[in-house]
Amino acid sequence: MDNVKKIKTLNRYYKMTKFYAFLKNMAIKGGLGLFVVVALFVVLDYYVLDTEAIFKALVTSYSSEAILFTFFVSETLLGLVPPEIFIAWSAKTSQPWFYLFLIALLSYLGGICSYFIGKLIANIPSVNNYLHTKIANHISNLRKWGGFFVVVGALLPLPHSVVSFACGLINYKFKHYALWALFRFLRFFIYAVAIFNVL
Repeated sequence: MDNVKKIKTLNRYYKMTKFYAFLKNMAIKGGLGLFVVVALFVVLDYYVLDTEAIFKALVTSYSSEAILFTFFVSETLLGLVPPEIFIAWSAKTSQPWFYLFLIALLSYLGGICSYFIGKLIANIPSVNNYLHTKIANHISNLRKWGGFFVVVGALLPLPHSVVSFACGLINYKFKHYALWALFRFLRFFIYAVAIFNVL
């Protein structure tokens, strides 16, 4: 009975704080984003560029280590390059699913680095205050929804590294962050299923 009451209370809380509306909005954006990415690859491949040749050239021109390092830096520093490009790159490697796992792992580890960068910056008052203002919305949502917001950042089109950084900045428990952020692997798998089938 207590568990049912807790669930009802939580449900009411999430309704009041508009978590369900936020989740619906992010899910729609995520679905549209995936559709646009796949459609873009198809259109580019058929009418503009030979995407297969481009990704094969990436595979032959640059070492896997260099590409993986670039991706790790990007995922640590605010997700500068869209992960979909690296998923498409992994599709053209000799071991697509192995390299997909590697980039998913690097994304997860990049998030952890962002978390600890946030913790470090939290000790510098002037920078901490400035960044609290810049990402106030993410911090507010994180404080309201906790782990569920980390899951949304891992799965849907919110910058995962920014959410991770915000977790460190407000000293969100690392073990909880690390657990919820594992959903990042699921995002890469879902996108890979779509992108691999196109490429």
